[in-house]
Amino acid sequence: MSADERVRPTKLKFKGEKTKKKRKREDGDEGSSSRRRRKEDEESPETWVLPEQAMEIRGPTFITHPSDPSPICITYDSTRGRIVLHSLDKDKTEDAAEPVSILQRTPTEVAQVWVTTRVAGSLTINLRTGTGEGKFLSCDKHGLVSADREARGPQEEWTPVVFPDGMVAFQNIYEKYLAVDEVAGGTLALRGDSDEVGFAERFWVKIQSKYKREAHEEEKKKEGVMDEGNVDEAGTNKMFQAWGAGRSVTSAEDKKELKRAKKEGRLAEAMLDRRAKLKR
Repeated sequence: MSADERVRPTKLKFKGEKTKKKRKREDGDEGSSSRRRRKEDEESPETWVLPEQAMEIRGPTFITHPSDPSPICITYDSTRGRIVLHSLDKDKTEDAAEPVSILQRTPTEVAQVWVTTRVAGSLTINLRTGTGEGKFLSCDKHGLVSADREARGPQEEWTPVVFPDGMVAFQNIYEKYLAVDEVAGGTLALRGDSDEVGFAERFWVKIQSKYKREAHEEEKKKEGVMDEGNVDEAGTNKMFQAWGAGRSVTSAEDKKELKRAKKEGRLAEAMLDRRAKLKR
C-alpha cells in the first residue's frame, strides 16, 4: 500500500462545525506569545487543546493517562454506574497507518468526556459525567474514588495543578492526589490517597479551545476591575477559608512571592501552597 493510500487519522468533527482557513504569518519576527494567540484564533472552538493554567480547565474535559502497555482515559459506564479506565488502544482501527500519540488523542464517544465546573473565584473544580444523569467524581477519606452522587459537596471538590510539562495532578479535599492504581487481577482503578505526585498521579487533560479563550477573557475583565499588581490574599482567605475564621498571616515577602507567581501564571498553585502552610 502506498503512502498516499494509507488511512490517516483526522480530527473528530462535530455536526455544524465550520472549517476555518489558516492565515499565513507575514512577520517572521513576531514573538511566541503572538504566534500562540494567532494559532488559538485560527482554531475551531471545538478543537481539543492542552490547558496551560489551572483556571483554563473548564467545560468538556478529556482525561488520559500514559499507562503501560496502553494509554487509558477515564470514562463513565452509565449502564453499570461506575468509572472505567478505558484502553485507548481499543479505539485504533486495523488499517491505521501508525499508532497515534496520546497527545493527539481526542474523545471518540460521550462516555469519555467529563464536564468541569467551578464556583467563580474558587481554586477548586467539580468533574461531572457527560453521560447519564450527571454524577460527580468524588473521593472519601479512605481514598475510594467513585461517581455516584448527583449533588456536590467537599468530597466532590478537586484542585488541579498544572506542571511545566503540561501534565495535571488533581488534589482532593484531604490534600491527597488522584492516581491510577493496579488492583487484584492486574486491572487498573482510580484511587485518591497519594501523598506525593509521581507517574501514577500525572494526567494529560484536554479541553475545548473556546473554553480556554473564555477563561482568559474573564481574567482580563477581572484585571480591569482590580489593580493588576494587587493580590489580596487576606481578603481571599476571609471569603473562602473555612478554618481559623478567615485569619491570615501575611508579610511583604509573601506578597512579593504571590505577585511573582501571578506574572508567571502559577498564582493558583502558589495560593494553594500558602493555604497549606496556614493549616500547619
